[in-house]
Amino acid sequence: MSATTSQALPVVVVGAGPVGLAAAAHLLERGLEPLVLEAGDGPGAAVGRWGHVRLFSPWRYDVDAAARRLLGAAGWAEPDPDALPTGAELVRDYLAPLAATPALAPRVRYGIRVVAVARDGADRTRSLGRDRLAYRVRTVDAAGEVTDVLARAVVDASGTWGQRNPVGTSGLPAVGEDAVAAAGLLSGPLPDVLGADRARFAGRRTVVVGMGHSAANTLLALAELAETEPGTRVTWAIRGGSPRRLYGGGAADELPARGLLGTRLRDAVAAGRVALLTRASVERLEVLDGGAAVRVLGSARRDGVDGPLDLPADVVVDATGFRPDLAMLRELRLDLDPVVEAPRALAPLIDPNLHSCGTVPPHGERELAHPDAGFYLAGVKSYGRAPTFLLATGYEQVRSVAAALAGDRAAADAVELDLPETGVCSTDLAAAADGDAGASCCAVPAGPQPVALGVGAGVGFATGVAHGRSGD
Repeated sequence: MSATTSQALPVVVVGAGPVGLAAAAHLLERGLEPLVLEAGDGPGAAVGRWGHVRLFSPWRYDVDAAARRLLGAAGWAEPDPDALPTGAELVRDYLAPLAATPALAPRVRYGIRVVAVARDGADRTRSLGRDRLAYRVRTVDAAGEVTDVLARAVVDASGTWGQRNPVGTSGLPAVGEDAVAAAGLLSGPLPDVLGADRARFAGRRTVVVGMGHSAANTLLALAELAETEPGTRVTWAIRGGSPRRLYGGGAADELPARGLLGTRLRDAVAAGRVALLTRASVERLEVLDGGAAVRVLGSARRDGVDGPLDLPADVVVDATGFRPDLAMLRELRLDLDPVVEAPRALAPLIDPNLHSCGTVPPHGERELAHPDAGFYLAGVKSYGRAPTFLLATGYEQVRSVAAALAGDRAAADAVELDLPETGVCSTDLAAAADGDAGASCCAVPAGPQPVALGVGAGVGFATGVAHGRSGD
């Protein structure tokens, strides 16, 4: 296929989450034709999985500039910029109206899962004429029908929500982890503890593994549940020697909801409402009582003493974070950092040992580029295993990428970010800061589980969404 023909093809955007739809809006403003392919049955499908979660970043940070302009032309009434939306509100009040605008509606397809991306007519070993080839995007619909779509460029904003890290050590599942999951004794991150999933946790023993904010949200909800449900016991297992990093900057955080999370969690541990195990190594999970309970085996430190871990539980919550699905991209030539699994030029800028959510420097198309020109990872998936992503970062990424694809090199390189400073931020989730003096430790006294998210579990947020750290 000639370069001229390739330029006439659409830019395929994988994922109709916050970053994917923002990419489409920016492409349209640049006179390019986007085609958004979403595996779910509507916009922000992954965000909807944690609809009970409240973002810790207010609306002013959650709406993309090009999307705002597109919505404004359609008569959209923007929410209060200082309010903290839930995931459900983000979909209802922003993503759904955005996807329904006359400009985007015919360009977004639902129920379409992208299973592979390659150069049209060439595997990753072929070099001759490679840059002149279009991209072939293989898709499967809900009925199992396979269709290939040709594209001039591809922006993969599919997030990481479906790729959960295991609870076992060394990045591997614990022995027996699959059997425990099959028995329904292993929960994914962000269960609706105070709402739809209440019966699963009330009066039962829960072990939460992980040290990201998704873990903290669940722990605080469980601690609140224990106040009204006798027999509810909560154990928190972390791989590190101290939870100090998660406790974070407290009042120094410019996102009050995020700073409040660490303070509340520290208080819950100090009061004994959450039992803390440090240096925990989960080696084995065993199904007990015919599938009614689980046994957590390994080693851990409790009250300063190291010893074997033999802990019975009714449910284990895996809050160890996510990793990107790279299998679908194996025929592409990618330049990924061997540690973080982010684009190599981006990796040192998002190293979680050096940066928090608010200190990641501006970056754009140049840092996201790969040897296969015209292919980009964007949003939370571009961060690989680094947990420092915020939605505003993803919006600036796709603005820069759209400018580059349109041939505006100056605009693509003029990257800017206005992010709130943070004490310590290891993932995108935090507890809601509610001023109601009558609120419980988890904020509002009624309604959906009042915890918070800083990005999309685009969570496609997050914002993909919950995006924890494999090393937690």
